[in-house]
Amino acid sequence: MAYDMALLAPKPRSAGENITALLSADGGKTHPYIACHIFARGREAGRDLADAVHFLANLHGHHPGLIELARDRAGGDAARAWLDAAAAAFAEERGYLTRIVVAAGPLPSTPGQAESEAAVTAQRHALEMLARSERNGCALGAAMGLVLDWRAARTVIDAAAQRFGVTLTPPALPSPRQTLAVADAAEAPGVERAMMFGVQQLLIQHRGLWSLLEARAEARLEM
Repeated sequence: MAYDMALLAPKPRSAGENITALLSADGGKTHPYIACHIFARGREAGRDLADAVHFLANLHGHHPGLIELARDRAGGDAARAWLDAAAAAFAEERGYLTRIVVAAGPLPSTPGQAESEAAVTAQRHALEMLARSERNGCALGAAMGLVLDWRAARTVIDAAAQRFGVTLTPPALPSPRQTLAVADAAEAPGVERAMMFGVQQLLIQHRGLWSLLEARAEARLEM
């Protein structure tokens, strides 16, 4: 019996499925700092949480941020509408994070402070470069990566809010379904590849931040 080999070939994954696979492999929820470290620190948790929200604010608390900058590169109506909604929602996230930073007080004393701040400044610069990229889809992908991976960051932010007495605020960012639908509407393979690159680079910077925070927590234990 003859078979049509095209019917047996695996169906190519959509852009949304590829992004979901990236998040499953390299998203913040899989990093040891979030997966187990920060929530198993006992009396050290307060200092670790204060450290985390300060550095998250350093990376994403500035305006205009990655999403606002990416909005200037939007290439279609669906992408622009999504970026408009994401920018408005992230402004609320930024305000929530700022309130927690104020409640947490000053950064905990940690060896290598200047080097840590320089590292996050470099990360912020890298994200700004992504958001300003002329490559169609790159800035949008980075913004999507931030919105999707922010759910992992929110577990830390909300834990800090509870620790420092700040009222929890429900997240207002576009849902994963809405975000991935925009990814699936990519105009061409080149745009999809650029989007994937943006997502991947955003996740690399976030994992770098979690690794830095983990190293800082360990350094404080040795003081």
